[in-house]
Formats: sequence, C-alpha cells, structure tokens
Amino acid sequence: MYDQGNGTEPDLIRLAKQGDVKAFSRLYSEIYVELYKFALYTTRHTQDAEDAVSETVMTAWEKLGQLRKEESFRNWMFTILNNQCRKILRKRGREPVLEQPEEKGIGRSEAPVTEPDHAQRYEVREAFYALEEEERMILAFSIFAGYQSDEIGKMLECSPATVRSRKSRALGKLRRLLENAV
Repeated sequence: MYDQGNGTEPDLIRLAKQGDVKAFSRLYSEIYVELYKFALYTTRHTQDAEDAVSETVMTAWEKLGQLRKEESFRNWMFTILNNQCRKILRKRGREPVLEQPEEKGIGRSEAPVTEPDHAQRYEVREAFYALEEEERMILAFSIFAGYQSDEIGKMLECSPATVRSRKSRALGKLRRLLENAV
C-alpha cells in the first residue's frame, strides 16, 4: 500500500493522474497559499481571488492527464491561474475593486504588531496596483511565487530576457511611485 504522507511530488502527480483525489488534494494543499496570494494581488478582490483559485483547481483536476512533465506541475498550475485571473479582469472590464489583502489573513500575524505597517505608510499596495496588468503579473510570479525569468517567460509566452527587462522596468516604476508617495 502506498503511503501518501511520505510521497514525493512526482509520485503524487502520478497517483493523481490515475484518479487519486487524495494525492491531488495533497499537491493542491502544498501550493494553495501561493496560488491565493498571486490571485489576490492580481485581481485585487478576495472573492475574485477565491473564484480564480477554485476554477484553477477544477481545471487542473479535469486536465491533469494533459500535464506532460511532472516537474512542471507548479508552473502549469500558475499558468492556469494566470489565465483565470486574466479572464476575471477582462470580465469586469479591468475596473479594479480595491480591497486590502489582509482581509483573508495575507500579511497579518497572530501576535500584536509592534512596528508600523510600512506597506500602508509608503502606499506599497496602491503603487503595486498602479502598475499595468502584465507588470503586476511578472512581479507576482517572481515575488509571491518565486519563479525565475525563464519559468515566467514560459507562462507569459515571452523570452526570459523580455521578462527580466519588464521586471526591471516595473520595479523602477514601483520605486518612483513609492518615492513620490513619501
């Protein structure tokens, strides 16, 4: 009998491809927070983020047999999520609904905070949301999900050099926005 508690990601993917719901649930649970953070910072709305992640999970389960490389599971999930977020943004006409990401516990600690929230003081969220959609996605993939330029390039269908260039410009734009806000 297979012990899922000690299974590696490729083992879990193979089992999930064979219809093992528990294996897929374990894979999903390991990246849920990353998926949710990406969706929340991309869509800027908690309900939209939840919807995007839910749709991503359903789509991934339905199309898991199409995953060719088991080592690409995370990239594949984020690619599906990226497409879901874009669909949501198109549907609502790119009119952002600004919410504070802390509403679902992102960025909130259980202990009382002794230092001021620099993100609010320097308007980091507002500056992040002032970036164009693609700039936000590149930074979110890089910062929240930890992907490299080549991986982001595959997900956004552009070269790693283009990703690095756009990331650099986005960070510069973010820096200028924050300097002007202080």
